[in-house]
Amino acid sequence: MTLWYNFIDSILPFAWLEPAFMKNALLALIVAAPLFGGMGCFVVSNRMAFFSDAIGHSALTGVALGVVVGIGDPMLSMVAFSLILGFAIITVKTKGKASADSIIGVFSSTASALGIVLLSAMGNFSKYQKYLIGDILSIKGQEIILMIIVGIVAMVVWIILYNKMLLTNLHRTFAKSRGVKVFVIEQVFALLTALVVTVSIRWTGLLMINSLLVLPASGARLVSRSSRTYLLVAVIISLLSAIIGLAISFYGGSASGATIVLVNAVAFVCCFMVSGIRKHMGNLT
Repeated sequence: MTLWYNFIDSILPFAWLEPAFMKNALLALIVAAPLFGGMGCFVVSNRMAFFSDAIGHSALTGVALGVVVGIGDPMLSMVAFSLILGFAIITVKTKGKASADSIIGVFSSTASALGIVLLSAMGNFSKYQKYLIGDILSIKGQEIILMIIVGIVAMVVWIILYNKMLLTNLHRTFAKSRGVKVFVIEQVFALLTALVVTVSIRWTGLLMINSLLVLPASGARLVSRSSRTYLLVAVIISLLSAIIGLAISFYGGSASGATIVLVNAVAFVCCFMVSGIRKHMGNLT
């Protein structure tokens, strides 16, 4: 981390980046924000905005089950449970007749309730309330390394399966006719989303994670005219909002995660206005 600290001190000599914990937070956001932006595009396009929310809310259940079976590191039990939950949601959605929102709602509410019941019964609920809000300023070097590894995995998957994932999101039936194994692609998407959400949940907070995924992609969708532009704009919005929000939270003394979400919301409003102006100008011509 010393190289990173020296690099930041030399090119970004700002007061808000002087503390080591702010340098760590910035590095974490530089790694995570593009993941949120890119993953959010597939979440929004696939009408699965509540899926990431369900995975986030299941974090407490993963922690609780880890405590029950004696797993020392809550991250292991959270990742395992989120992957199982993600697989189950996509399987039921594909094989069943209920709407995706209904299925996600059932799994989300059940998992959340189970986690709260288990933790409260064991007297550990207050100990793990930090997962509700998150604290990116407390992130450690090993957690950043873990996020980098997850980011590399996500990039490899996107490079290999981007076209198939895009086609599946746009039209499942047509994708099947072109030989795409839709169920497999949807499962890969679900498991990758679950992995990204769970690894970052401790410092983003389960109350904020869905907004960090949905807002940049929703704003980018309003101003983009191609799939590649959509992805690029979403990543840029997510990255800039994260950095600006982190700086504002330092000077304002506010919660970093919530501040970043608000900056993302402002970016969405700006995209909405640009889209409206563009549509109005098109009508005039």
